[in-house]
Amino acid sequence: MSEASAHHVHHHGAHHGGSCCSQHGHQHGQTPSADTVKDPICGMQVDPAQTKHKTSHAGETFYFCSAGCKAKFEADPVRYLQPAAAKPVAEQPAGTIYTCPMHPEIEQVGPGTCPLCGMALEPLMPTAEAEDTSELDDFKRRFWWCLPLSAAVFILAMAGDRIGLVTPQAQSWIELALATPVVLWGGWPFFVRLVQSLANRSPNMWTLIGLGVAIAYGYSVAATLVPQWFPAAFVVDGRVAVYFEAAAVIVSLTLLGQVLELRARAQTSAAIRALLQLAPKTARRLHDDGTEADVLLDDVLEGDRLRIRPGEKVPVDGLVLDGASAVDESMLTGEPLPVTKQSGDRVIGATLNTTGSLIIRAEKVGAQTMLAQIVQMVAQAQRSRAPMQRMADAIAGRFVLAVVAVAIAAFFLWGWFGPEPSWVYGLINALSVLIIACPCALGLATPMSIMVAMGKGAHSGILFRDAAAIETMRTIDTLVVDKTGTLTEGKPRFETVAPANGFAAEEVLQLAASLDQAAEHPLAQAIIAEARQRNLTLDQPAAFESLTGIGAKGSVRGRHVLIGNATLMEQVQVDVAPLRDTAETLRQQGASVMHVAVDGKLAGLIAVSDPIKASTPEAVHALRAAGLRLIMATGDSFTTARAVAAKLGLDDVIGEVKPADKLALVAKLQGQGHRVAMAGDGINDAPALARADIGIAMGTGTDVAMNNGHVTLVKGDLRGILAARVLSQQTVGNMRQNLAFALVYNALGIPIAAGILYPFTGHLLSPMIAALAMSFSSVSVIGNALRLRAQR
Repeated sequence: MSEASAHHVHHHGAHHGGSCCSQHGHQHGQTPSADTVKDPICGMQVDPAQTKHKTSHAGETFYFCSAGCKAKFEADPVRYLQPAAAKPVAEQPAGTIYTCPMHPEIEQVGPGTCPLCGMALEPLMPTAEAEDTSELDDFKRRFWWCLPLSAAVFILAMAGDRIGLVTPQAQSWIELALATPVVLWGGWPFFVRLVQSLANRSPNMWTLIGLGVAIAYGYSVAATLVPQWFPAAFVVDGRVAVYFEAAAVIVSLTLLGQVLELRARAQTSAAIRALLQLAPKTARRLHDDGTEADVLLDDVLEGDRLRIRPGEKVPVDGLVLDGASAVDESMLTGEPLPVTKQSGDRVIGATLNTTGSLIIRAEKVGAQTMLAQIVQMVAQAQRSRAPMQRMADAIAGRFVLAVVAVAIAAFFLWGWFGPEPSWVYGLINALSVLIIACPCALGLATPMSIMVAMGKGAHSGILFRDAAAIETMRTIDTLVVDKTGTLTEGKPRFETVAPANGFAAEEVLQLAASLDQAAEHPLAQAIIAEARQRNLTLDQPAAFESLTGIGAKGSVRGRHVLIGNATLMEQVQVDVAPLRDTAETLRQQGASVMHVAVDGKLAGLIAVSDPIKASTPEAVHALRAAGLRLIMATGDSFTTARAVAAKLGLDDVIGEVKPADKLALVAKLQGQGHRVAMAGDGINDAPALARADIGIAMGTGTDVAMNNGHVTLVKGDLRGILAARVLSQQTVGNMRQNLAFALVYNALGIPIAAGILYPFTGHLLSPMIAALAMSFSSVSVIGNALRLRAQR
């Protein structure tokens, strides 16, 4: 269908509920006469001499194909006369609600920054279009421009006196020239957030970072421009000490942190976009006059009849009116086997029609479809988590108030009671307090531990999405696990063949595999793989017919062969009683059973199952030994679920659950006071993964599951959960140690910087020594964080 036709049908259905298409379907495809004009609503060519639907606007007459188009136009003519090129495509719709990822209670119309923490707001509900990356691009640009300048000023500050190429005074001016663009341009967003934190009376990390950079830079500028204002005691190597390198390096490190954070945040909306993109873009609508046409998905209305051809996705939730097919619902149920659909059955939007053709009646469209509800559940669940950074902000808020209070007190106390020049000493001591209290160590305390832990986890096949996941992982006491693809392989495998009287097992398998060579069903592929592994010779079937949902039939070596379920055997009057008990036993073990009949007589049965992963029993034993309660929640049947649970010794099992049921289970457990982790691999697990305190996605599963998981196990091995929990415990302990280092240095350094030792020693703490102490605290934090790499 051409772009023009697609545009035509899109507006047509959107504004008429399909009635116009039904009434005027005969006009589709006709070549309009030279006298026809375009309906501004639906794009249809209309003959002005024959249509009775017309209206005037701005001195011009417009013609319509129906009263519905005319009414729409008269209600809002400007909307339909606006050129398509003038309509924004990639922007969020007007009125879009934005929220803060750290403070979900903050909501506003349009983008902006959070008044509490200064973070950039993001859309409450992402769309299927690509995300706006302007902020990330801006921070990346600032970082890469500032990095070489920061490195240059740092090297010059550390080794300039040794090089001896310039005088001390000239060195200060060079450092000023290098640091100024870094601080004033690269650090400008931080100063904006500093001002916001002060205006909103919400001190946070941006208050510390902005204040620290501003004081270090402002002091250094003064020392460079007016060195005569400073006492001779502060002249080192022929110049007043400056701290441009501290200001520049803090800005560059903070920019790097923002780039990493924004990339991580993008994964949240990427998960929802991946869900939205599962739905097809168009649907094939049947008209009352027997014609049919492709329409955009947004134009499908409740009650429309739609055709779904083999290999197409089901566009919306609906009821099958005609036809029969096997529909792959694994994106919702997580189960790998297609489900038979025929007249009277319901289908779900975004599932895949595999073999036959279906005609359905649309029952739920737009936001009412199951896919849309899953998207909404994922978005709500993602907003329900409180990030770990709130604790750091709370510490920073109290810390910055204490530091500012001490600096102000030092300034006035020295000014009033200190020796001459008392106010200069007061200023220097106040600056020393602010410099030694620079938040570099405090800012590095958690990110350094997180960076090392993430690297170590990745090396072990454990991917944490963010710092909050590492912090929370250690607290879980209940683990909800999916079955297919999590506890099991997620791929059908041959289980056994049971021959009936007069047939051999090899013969039954050979005939079934030969017939199944013409089939595409996953069960058929499992049978063929087993036959080839046994080196059986497979014959090409002389005839083959797929019996949708019940099996297949054909001719192999002149013998009439059928393979399928008990329903097929009943239809052809094949007696399955000789193997009925065997079939029931295999089903209780979680296997799918297929009967094989040859020339109208039962030849045997073949069982195919989804085996438990080799690593699962050991993982389950280790997790239970660690004190975790294990609950299996699966969309599979109760019989199969109980069979798997019995083999593994799980604490509880729930079968035949839908995505909303898994989400409700997680919420119920959380309401009982449990810290819940959810492990799964399918799209059907996405809402529960997002809602859980920790969502654990299998790396062998879907991208949507991994995007929603807080932790991804690359190898899909549940033993990684225990390793992730231990790493979480080690990392949180390390972060607490780092915070203690940073705060202890400040607790000791701030009073000294304020001059508390002057009455006893007669010396003040030089800002140079204050900067050295600040650097030492940062080195201590980094060194302690690196210890994580050596821990087992």
